[in-house]
Amino acid sequence: MHDLLAFPDTSRVWIYQANKRLPGDDIGTVNSRIIDFSKQWTSHNQQLKATGGLLHDMFLVLVSDESRSGATPSQSYGVQASGCSIDSSVKFVKQIGEEYGVDFFDRLYFSYLQDEQVMQLHRDEIADAYRDKLISDDTLFFDNLVKDKGEFLARWLTAFGQSWMKRFV
Repeated sequence: MHDLLAFPDTSRVWIYQANKRLPGDDIGTVNSRIIDFSKQWTSHNQQLKATGGLLHDMFLVLVSDESRSGATPSQSYGVQASGCSIDSSVKFVKQIGEEYGVDFFDRLYFSYLQDEQVMQLHRDEIADAYRDKLISDDTLFFDNLVKDKGEFLARWLTAFGQSWMKRFV
């Protein structure tokens, strides 16, 4: 997602977390497919200004600039991702998952960093991991519910003690 910096902080973000890392040999191909999808992603037959990529070999991220900032009338900036365009992105993500044997839609697993490695816990394991000190209030968790680029940059990685996920303890 080398072009993410060119997008305003208000750009919408969708994060799909895989239930396991994609195979290393496939990362380049998957990234190319995500970029290709984002370049042709449309809403009501208008091109979205979008980008995307695979982060940490398991987070498929799509970003769409829905602002009108700097756009001329002939440019399609400001086009909002509609229900149909979001449906097409979900279909794309499901297809990638099926092809590579991963599930991007299991919302019961949460990811965190441990020794610079992405680890996962099932929601039902969080309380035990906290009690057993495998995770702490300072453990950095990925908050895949961020809504826009500003939140993505500021708090995609957030301390467990300050996250909504702490409610599972």
